[in-house]
Amino acid sequence: MEEKMTVLVTGGSGMLGYALQKVIKEKKRPGEEWIFIGSKDADLREIDETRTIFEKHMPTHVIHLAAIVGGVFKNMKNTCDILLTNQKINLNVYQVCKEIKVKKLISCLSTCVYPDKITYPITESMLHDGPPHPSNFGYSFAKRSIDAMNKCYRWQYGCPFVSVIPTSIYGPNDIFSVEDAHVIPGLINKVRMCKRANTPLVVWGTGKPLRQFIFSYDLAQLVIWAIREYDEEDNIFLSVDEKDEISIRELVEVIVEEYGFKGEVVFDDTKTDGQYKKTVSTAKLRKYLPDFKFTPIREGIRETIRWFEDNYDIART
Repeated sequence: MEEKMTVLVTGGSGMLGYALQKVIKEKKRPGEEWIFIGSKDADLREIDETRTIFEKHMPTHVIHLAAIVGGVFKNMKNTCDILLTNQKINLNVYQVCKEIKVKKLISCLSTCVYPDKITYPITESMLHDGPPHPSNFGYSFAKRSIDAMNKCYRWQYGCPFVSVIPTSIYGPNDIFSVEDAHVIPGLINKVRMCKRANTPLVVWGTGKPLRQFIFSYDLAQLVIWAIREYDEEDNIFLSVDEKDEISIRELVEVIVEEYGFKGEVVFDDTKTDGQYKKTVSTAKLRKYLPDFKFTPIREGIRETIRWFEDNYDIART
């Protein structure tokens, strides 16, 4: 008989949690139980609520996605709140995972927490080689502390804790706020508004920054692989390849075309671009999964737009 595996996913109602729920319906193995919890189930900022929900389900494995997140402008406006709230959540989740002796904890970092001044492509080991970009200072250090906790819990207590590090994620059930969202969902909502109002599309920044975007359903497949198969002590990037990096200007063109927007597009260079570039190496991922096929950016954008239109009344805007 296969050993029973109970996977608890924090942040289970967010974009990646949503994608995991969709993908695991087809990928679940015999002996696996998947439990998704969100903020309505427990306030992970409180240690007692965290302990209660974990002891209720007694997971053998945990995927920790719960976090306060946002785009560059939200991060700049709320840097202290984002730092402190995420630290509270992370400290509680790690403490309880140790207490109930989970067999594996995988947390989700982000490439935006890597140093601003760095050589490219970035490798996993460069995380602490310099300060992050000022635009996401608080969020970055909250996430960097996860890397420190992974190592400290492993060294002192033998806890098998590690992180996966995706590049910029997009997909259905994202936060589509024009001001506070990440670039793709924010642009999708803005294009929709401009198309309906017949007004020019004003894009914040120059459009020059480069990004590797990963579709949430692709990332869900990789996270499922990681919780089952990835047993190294060190972090791993989960990302499309370097050749798939595109500029924000190219991204805007794709969204405009897929939405059928015919109006004027203006780039407002008085607004910050954020970090110009954060290209990561996928050599480590490709060592394990050389044949993994990522969803092309246009196809992923098309599916995200379709979901947003079909679910506009309930979408987080």
